[in-house]
Formats: sequence, structure tokens, C-alpha cells
Amino acid sequence: MPSSQPADCLLVIDQGTTSTRAIVFDTYANPLGTGQYEVPLAYPQSGWVEQTASDLIHSSAAAVATAISASGIDSSRIAAIGLTNQRETTVVWDRIQGQAIAPAIVWQDRRTAETCRSLATHRDLVRQKTGLELDPYFSATKIAWILHNNSGSNLRAQQGELLFGTVDSFLIYHMTSGLTHATDVTNASRTMLMDLATAKWDPSLCELFGVPTSMLPEIRPSVGSFGVTKGLGWLPDGIPIMGVAGDQQASLVGQGCFQAGQTKCTYGTGAFLLTHTGNKIGRSKNGLLTTRAATLTDGQPQFALEGSVFVAGAAVQWLRDGLKAIDSAPAINPLAEQADPASDLLFVPALTGLGAPYWNPEARGTIFGLTRSTSQADIARATLEGVAFQVADLIDAIVADTGQPLTDMSVDGGMSDSDLFLQLQSDILGFPMRRSLQREATALGAAVLAGLGIGLWASVEQAFATHTTAQKRFTPARDNSWRASAMARWRRAIAAVNQFYSH
Repeated sequence: MPSSQPADCLLVIDQGTTSTRAIVFDTYANPLGTGQYEVPLAYPQSGWVEQTASDLIHSSAAAVATAISASGIDSSRIAAIGLTNQRETTVVWDRIQGQAIAPAIVWQDRRTAETCRSLATHRDLVRQKTGLELDPYFSATKIAWILHNNSGSNLRAQQGELLFGTVDSFLIYHMTSGLTHATDVTNASRTMLMDLATAKWDPSLCELFGVPTSMLPEIRPSVGSFGVTKGLGWLPDGIPIMGVAGDQQASLVGQGCFQAGQTKCTYGTGAFLLTHTGNKIGRSKNGLLTTRAATLTDGQPQFALEGSVFVAGAAVQWLRDGLKAIDSAPAINPLAEQADPASDLLFVPALTGLGAPYWNPEARGTIFGLTRSTSQADIARATLEGVAFQVADLIDAIVADTGQPLTDMSVDGGMSDSDLFLQLQSDILGFPMRRSLQREATALGAAVLAGLGIGLWASVEQAFATHTTAQKRFTPARDNSWRASAMARWRRAIAAVNQFYSH
């Protein structure tokens, strides 16, 4: 029998690179139940990273069922759905059947590096219009690759038979039985096709990359209607989708960073550092990206500066799955604690190229300082340090762009569970860090957006009223001379990698 209780809960689908999570939140933004299912990645060639698009749907359905069961609520109590997703990952599908015509090309994929090099003379145009670097990371060249490598697809796209979307669009299309083909402004800003200032698809960019405008989704604010569920089987019909944002912009909201100057870093598959710049477009001169931040209830444009490290938690996965050095990701911590303190090992974990601020898609992972005495423990610690050093590079770039020193940062994501890693990061940065109370700040951000959209809260401040208790802080245990020496060694290593992997 359906519940007689009011619709007072929120369901969030957090579709990430390696797994899909679903979380049910109550009106105090507290999680009631969680479900999580892994999503396989495929590596058919060096530098290629793919997913089966239907896995994104099936894993969402399974995660939602588990989360609702774990929460103990009836699905009739779900007032709205919030959606957050891995960004840039590209899906092209048949408008009628809803099936992808090729594997989804994941954001980490580097197969279009040569295409980007061939368009190098347009780099400044792309940067000015989109705030992004001309790089395989983003969706535009991925779309073109799918169309070029699937017979007849260009013509079908021009005739309106094929649709493009980042993961949010693909999920929304399926969840609404094909009635809504839309994306939010944060995801659109990661495609290399949207004009950053106007939040509209740019015809000249679409022409440059060979993407027919007929296949693009409608761009909507992050808070607002994205249709209602229909014909799913795993959710009742009629539940509104009211909040959508790319994972890093959702995390920015989830960590309470919605005013200019507030900064967060999420350590997931990659590491993503965002500084909110309010309603002003901050142009980077130091290799950072300018991106849209999530719009709130007033609909006013919001912006952020972003630095992206392509490999963070993925380096830990490589230790586990590639080297077989650990049997689970958390096992890296006790192993790293056994490292020789005198080891000079440095690991540049550029397993899928270097992101900000270097933007070298050809770079590959490189280890410096191997000796006969090097152990797996030394490599484990160097892996953690390699991620922390890359984030330090991003901090330096943000400080150079804004002219304001950073003195504090909120962090979340899987690697932030490690006290050892966060202490290393604080030592390398030289300032304190706060671990988010909500480990899944990305999902919390999507819940806040959906709650604002459906009217559960009148403001973000009201949504966070019960999330103001103290967070665990990590303060530097090393002095400035150690930090300067460590960063100088790191920069020599980065310079060597960039020089070796250069064209």
C-alpha cells in the first residue's frame, strides 16, 4: 500500500567514473540509505578509456533500488531527484531507440590528441569562448570521433536521428522516456561547445569540431525542471528531476562553497580543485580552466576557476590492479607508512597525460630515483605524494591568477578518508585543510540543488543549517624550508617529464 506520508525526501543519483551511487536524503540533508554499484571501464588501446553506455542506466537502477530499500522509506516519499555525474564523458545515441551507437568515451580518454594538435591555431579562440584548453579531455572532439568512426553517423546526426549528451543528458533522456533532452549549464560548459558568457551553444565552435547543432541538448539552469520519471520500472512515474550539476560543481555546493573565494578539492578518480569566483568570469593566465558553477534559485550565472589532475585515486587503483601491490585501495596507507623516510623516490602519476596547469596529453607516468633498495612501500608513499604535489601546482596557479593567498581548503572524495594522505597534502601545501563531514559531498550538493528546486529549502543557508559542526582539520607538520626543497625537486621531475614527452 502506498505511504500516506508526505513527499519529503530527496533521491540523488551520483553517476561516477568507476561506480554509480544513489543516496536518499531527508529534509535535514542527512543520508537515510545508500546503494552503490561498480561500472566497468574498458581500455581497448593505449590512451583509450570506454564504458558501455547501458551500464550507466543499469547501475543507476540497481543503486536506486538498494538505496530506497536501505532507507526504509516508500518511494512515494521521494519529492524530487537530484542528478550529478562524471563530466565530459560522451554518449551518442539513437533518438528513437535510446541506444548508444558506440561505447561511451570517458573523460580520461586521449584518443583525440592528434585532432587537438591539428587544431592548435584555434587554441586562443577556444580558450576565449569556452574558458577551456583545447584538449582531448573535453567532449567536442570525442563527439566528432564517434561520428567519424561509425558509418553514416554524420548524416544521421544532421538529420536529427542521433543525439549527443554527457552522462546527465543520457540518464535524463532514459529516465523521462525520451521526453527530455537537456543538460545543465555546468555540464554544458565542459563540452568545448558552449559560449561561457552566454550559456548557449556556439555555432562557430560546433562547425570547427564538426558537431551538428541538431544533436545537442537544451541547456538549462542547475536548479529547475528536467522532466519527470516515466516508464522506468525501478521508480514510479511522475517524480520530478529538479537539480542537475556536474560532479565537481555539485561538490562545490556540497562543501558549502557558493561564494567568491571559497575553495574545495575533491579526490576521486582524478583530483579537482575549484575556487568560486561569484558572478565574474575569472580568466586564467596559469593553465587553469574557467568553468560555470551551479546556478542557484536566483538563476544568476556563477563561475569558478578549476584545476584538474587526471590521476589521483586512479593511481591507487593502478597499484592495486596493475602492480598487485595492494589488495584494496585503503591498504595503500599502512603500506606507505612502512616507506623509508630517506627515500628520494618521486612518482609523476601521469598515467593518462598531465592536466592543469601543464596540459600535456602525451605525458606518461614516470618514476624517478629507483634503487636496489626501493620497496613497494616507497612506491606507495610516492604515489600519494605525487597526487599531493600535483594539487600544490594547482594551488600555486590559483594564487597567481587571483592574487590572493589560499589559507584554507575543504576536501572530500575517497582519498580524503586517509589521514596519512591529508597530512602529506597539508605538509606540501603549507596551510590547513578541512575534511568534509559529508564524505559524499558531491551527492549532498545534488540533493541541495534538487531540494531548492522543489522548495524543501528556501536557500542554501537553510539547507546547510544542520551541517555546521566542526570538521577534522589537518595542519602542516613540516617547515617552509622542507616544503621549498620538496617542491623544487618535484618541479625538476615535472620539467623532465614534459621535455621527454613533447612534440
